[in-house]
Amino acid sequence: MFRISHRQQQEQEQHELHPETKQINELRSALGPLSGRSLKYCTDACLKRYLEARNWNIDKAKKMLEETLAWRSTYKPEEIRWHEIAAEGETGKIFRSNFHDRFGRTVLIMKPGL
Repeated sequence: MFRISHRQQQEQEQHELHPETKQINELRSALGPLSGRSLKYCTDACLKRYLEARNWNIDKAKKMLEETLAWRSTYKPEEIRWHEIAAEGETGKIFRSNFHDRFGRTVLIMKPGL
């Protein structure tokens, strides 16, 4: 008697997700046009992480993300190669893990306090 159809259930689920999706899109609009590595980095999942970290405050998430993008642009962490930091490996401060990330890249672990 009170059973809802599959279509109604899907519409209800989409409605429940709508506020989250709306805020992700608002943050994307607030950031303005992105290109290159910034565009690749700023996936919906990434924007959601920043929004969650700032309690869904778009202005604070935008500021935090812009600072991250500036840092990534300066230091280019995706370009770090083992031969560039091998000297740190000799001191024990940094080492390669025996596992890979989901994209097959070696994970580097750094312990700067050593």
